[in-house]
Amino acid sequence: MMKQTAIVTGASGGIGRAIALRLANDGWSVLLGCNNNEKSALELQNELRAKGLRAAAYSADVANRSEVCDMIRFAEEKLGHVELVVNNAGTAHTGLFQDTDDEAWQHILDVNLTGPRNVIMETLPGMLKRKKGCIINISSIWGIRGASCEAAYSASKSALVGLTRSLAAELAPSGIRVNCIAPGCISTDMTLHLGDETVNILKEETPLGRLGTPEDIAATISFLADESAGFITGQVLTVDGGFTI
Repeated sequence: MMKQTAIVTGASGGIGRAIALRLANDGWSVLLGCNNNEKSALELQNELRAKGLRAAAYSADVANRSEVCDMIRFAEEKLGHVELVVNNAGTAHTGLFQDTDDEAWQHILDVNLTGPRNVIMETLPGMLKRKKGCIINISSIWGIRGASCEAAYSASKSALVGLTRSLAAELAPSGIRVNCIAPGCISTDMTLHLGDETVNILKEETPLGRLGTPEDIAATISFLADESAGFITGQVLTVDGGFTI
């Protein structure tokens, strides 16, 4: 069956790029949402188009409802109606809780929680009309167990888990599935910048003995987005090599 359009936010690098590549190869038309790195998103767009795959890059701040509205309109005009949403865009903050000022706290919540809310709000009317859709939110293991010196980030990702479960129950009668992935320690530029010592510690604390890859996350997205996973909703799937066992 021909797949429709997938929105992938934060698609310009790391995990988002791997997700977009996988979905495009799966047959989805992919809207590559980006904000700070439009150049990388455009490069990915051109790479996918050169392979005969359908993709379009669009720069928008997910925390801005108006910009998200424009992004979804663009996606539907260029690629077709949106059937899959992957809320991958996110931002992090490290520091003591008492040193996290109001601006930093609000920014984390705006991007990590209100951002997915905005994207879902703008795509949901079409899904409800067609009584079909799939929403996948990217949380984190820190949204499940919490992380020292990452209170704002952990709180935002924990809230995303709650949003996922609530929407899954609310939207199931309309044929819309909502699931969540909680990645563990994934090998991205952000992780590698922590330094070899920290990375080695993370590997040792992961039962499978390695960091995850963006492709590990992309493969999980591919599974949940497929009709073969059509009876799965309201789940939070940890992809962490056993880190949270």
